[in-house]
Amino acid sequence: MALFVPKDRKSLFRQFLAGMYDAVIITDPNGHILESNPRAEEHFGYVGDELLDRPISLLIPGLSPEIVQRIRRGLDDDRHMMLDANGLNKSGSKFACEVTVSVIDLMDPGDLVFTVRNVERRRKTNDMLRAKEGAFAISPCALFSCDVDGKFSNVNPAFLELFGIADEEDAKNRRFSELMSDEPLAVNFKKALDGETHTIAIVTENEDDEDSSEIEITLAPHRVGRKIKGVVGSIMKV
Repeated sequence: MALFVPKDRKSLFRQFLAGMYDAVIITDPNGHILESNPRAEEHFGYVGDELLDRPISLLIPGLSPEIVQRIRRGLDDDRHMMLDANGLNKSGSKFACEVTVSVIDLMDPGDLVFTVRNVERRRKTNDMLRAKEGAFAISPCALFSCDVDGKFSNVNPAFLELFGIADEEDAKNRRFSELMSDEPLAVNFKKALDGETHTIAIVTENEDDEDSSEIEITLAPHRVGRKIKGVVGSIMKV
């Protein structure tokens, strides 16, 4: 739905733009910039009237005049359009962003509003999480996490192999106390929930009692912000 903002409400409209989390750039139907909010200044580095009447492609290089016209025609049938793009700030640095384009009747019918969300941090975080997941999966150490009641929430393949468990879903039906009942593991599990990290060495014997091996079990609090949500641990053969 088009939004009409009378001239005597421009001040209120600019206050609204200033309070938005995303960068907002308003252009004429040809993509020339009419308005921008403070968040756009933070993202792109242009201040004051530096962007006035400049093409939107200055900030989003992929949005050439031809593309803007194509988007404008597409908006005749849709209320908005979403794009994955790269933003370009004044210093020449690029950042990944999501751009939502819609129509707004601000100064003239058919003006466009580009809402830009910087997703660079989100992408870096996702890449980091994928890297951690990869390391978790290939680690030769048995790795796991439990909730506060000791129920397993995540385990890696080495953990499944160590305990002879079929798959991760089977592991999630088990508890720490069921698989690791040796003392002082239960005590140290509680200490981990209190914020302490401990490593315990345990000697295990084979069934024929002719050989033994030592393993180290490390238990630590699983923190989410300031709250402890459970326990994480590793089991390593020494």
